[in-house]
Amino acid sequence: MGHSRVIQPLRSSPDVIVVGAGIVGGACAHELARHGADVLVLDRAGIGGGVTAAGMGHLVLMDDSPAEFALSAWSRDLWLELAPRLSAREAFVRCGTLWVAADDEEYELAQTRQQALAQAGVACSLLDAQQVREAEPELRDGLRGGMLLADDAVVYAPAAAAWLLAQPVKGRLTCRLDAQVARVDREGVVLANGETLAAGAVLLANGLQATALLPGLPIQAKKGHLLITDRYPGTIRHQILELGYIKSAHNASGTSVAFNVQPRPTGQILIGSSRQFDSVDPAIEPEILARMLRRACEYLPALPMLNAIRAWTGFRPATSDGLPLIGPAAPFADDTYHRSTWLAAGHEGLGVTTALATGKLIAAQMLELGDVLPIDAAPYQPARFAQTGVAHA
Repeated sequence: MGHSRVIQPLRSSPDVIVVGAGIVGGACAHELARHGADVLVLDRAGIGGGVTAAGMGHLVLMDDSPAEFALSAWSRDLWLELAPRLSAREAFVRCGTLWVAADDEEYELAQTRQQALAQAGVACSLLDAQQVREAEPELRDGLRGGMLLADDAVVYAPAAAAWLLAQPVKGRLTCRLDAQVARVDREGVVLANGETLAAGAVLLANGLQATALLPGLPIQAKKGHLLITDRYPGTIRHQILELGYIKSAHNASGTSVAFNVQPRPTGQILIGSSRQFDSVDPAIEPEILARMLRRACEYLPALPMLNAIRAWTGFRPATSDGLPLIGPAAPFADDTYHRSTWLAAGHEGLGVTTALATGKLIAAQMLELGDVLPIDAAPYQPARFAQTGVAHA
């Protein structure tokens, strides 16, 4: 089926219904309304819940592929531009990311990445063992070195989503919470209570839940555990990750853990991370949590002396090629769906980082703005899976 790229407003109906009030849905709704669209945001719970609330809020430039680099670099720049307008509630802190190398092999990886990033104009420094020690005195002895991305940051994503949805806009932006979408039909959406809401277009920005509305989507859950400590201001200064994180993050199956800690503005320390493909159970798994914490303690020997406050799990919506689905929902939506059904989902662990750029890509396409964007939208188009046999017929 074809997807109209020109929104045809229906009388007394919004131009766009956005399903999902997380950070991606909030960014898309804000950008659409900023350009004059009448947008209705629906969420089954509240603003900034789900995977947005479960994540770390790390704004990190990633470069595992040219397309990932392009999207994360552009979006990180957008966050840095936005930061002066945010309040203390959004807890934006430009803490930087310190990638640590445990051995020569990882240090060589750091050197290669640093050179490539520097050539691309990214502020990125290579650190030797002594400089890593000076940057983070609590790290264990014997680390080979590291790499510092000074412009990476953290933000409290649930509050950031609420902030985006509350900003004055040229168009109209309305939120309706406790609204469970049961299905997308030709007119708009049908809620679980049977109510039908018509719209000019429908944008699914509800992460894993999008697969219930479009069953053929190539999105799977990657379960993760996180733990937060009591307040210990100054214990760490940067978001710190092991360079081995990159390998574990891209495992296609099984369970993996990696060292990943974040200083919160409260003085608390957020500890990750784990990845599982074989579980859709939200329960905390003590064995996985213990394995994750053991890994963290290998890098931060003082961690066992700190008090833990809470642990929880979340599910990253992951695609098979590691890139999100941003664009028309074809080939996943047949002619029983709205003629203008769109996707902004499948961001895995980079939803917060790439939310602002995702909103701009969606608005440029849906509203046919004609803007010259700084990156090519093609790598993120859902239609790329039409040639792989992933999409349903």
